[in-house]
Amino acid sequence: MMTDDEKRLIDGCLSGERKAQKALYDKYSRRMMALCLRYVRNMEDARDLLQDGFVKVYANLGKFTGEGVLDAWIRKIFVNCALEWLRHKDVMRDSVDIEEIDIEAIADDDGEAVISLTYEQLMQYVMKLPEGFRTVFNMFAIEGFSHAEIAKMLNIKETTSRSQYLRARLQLQKMILGK
Repeated sequence: MMTDDEKRLIDGCLSGERKAQKALYDKYSRRMMALCLRYVRNMEDARDLLQDGFVKVYANLGKFTGEGVLDAWIRKIFVNCALEWLRHKDVMRDSVDIEEIDIEAIADDDGEAVISLTYEQLMQYVMKLPEGFRTVFNMFAIEGFSHAEIAKMLNIKETTSRSQYLRARLQLQKMILGK
């Protein structure tokens, strides 16, 4: 359900009011920049994605029905924008289906667990992952997409999504444990 403030903000943006557009940008830009940085490694690409994302938000704002939460609607646009960018770079080119992975050979069975890791520390490790791993990890673990949704969005097999996520988790585990 849309709040009165969001309604005024949207109406102002749709009327071309620069003040409303700036207010919308100011309200959501930090969170969307964090989202962009989860998908790309460098600040320059993240800034480009941020700009592209807001251009798409402003262009499609009239399509927001108010049925859901504005924040979630904007986030979805940014995720799709990031995925477009990643598809253009063909980051999933070297993906491997889960059936082709020897899980025994890469699994860490010493049972160690990381208990005290901050979000910022985890994100530093996530940023070190190869793009394909990082993309699927972000989509599944952070954005909450299912492997079926990820497969459809990235034009890959569902098993490839699962394997990318598994391999990302295992690589993160090794980085965190210093192995």
